[in-house]
Amino acid sequence: MNSTATEVVRLLTVSGSTLAVAESLTGGLVAAEITSVPGASKAFRGSVTAYATELKHELLGVEAPLLAAHGAVHPQVAAQMAAGVRRALGADWGVATTGVAGPDPQDGQPVGTVFVAVAGPAPAGTGAVGGGKVASLRLNGGRAEIRKESVRSVLALLLEQLTSEQTGNERAQDTEQNGGF
Repeated sequence: MNSTATEVVRLLTVSGSTLAVAESLTGGLVAAEITSVPGASKAFRGSVTAYATELKHELLGVEAPLLAAHGAVHPQVAAQMAAGVRRALGADWGVATTGVAGPDPQDGQPVGTVFVAVAGPAPAGTGAVGGGKVASLRLNGGRAEIRKESVRSVLALLLEQLTSEQTGNERAQDTEQNGGF
């Protein structure tokens, strides 16, 4: 079992937060990794595997002009997929994977080009609409290795964001308890 997935589920459960997953090249592997953790049902809302480009627009709300101009393998597509699945499935956090696992290039991108994204709630007290982060990856190996590393990378990015949010919330609570100092 993946210790990153276990820690993600633990942090989501402790904070009472939920997660939704949008996948393309990973084809359900991220959702499978999350749901392999006992107790994942407390935090995991569901997933959308939007392998076909038009489904990224129709189900996840990725802008059609963006897809027409850049194809499905683009950092903004990953960001919009994460935000879209978060919105569509009513989750606090959304993650997404899009890229080229091979064997052939796609949308002018070489094999191993992957974008993973996280969309989450705005940091407390900022008044912002929501936070998000995209990581651009250049992965080596065959199709299976690229897909496996994509899963690992998106879960690591989510864990980083969850840990950052938890640290920020602890600081905010400390500040409130210490009279704003």
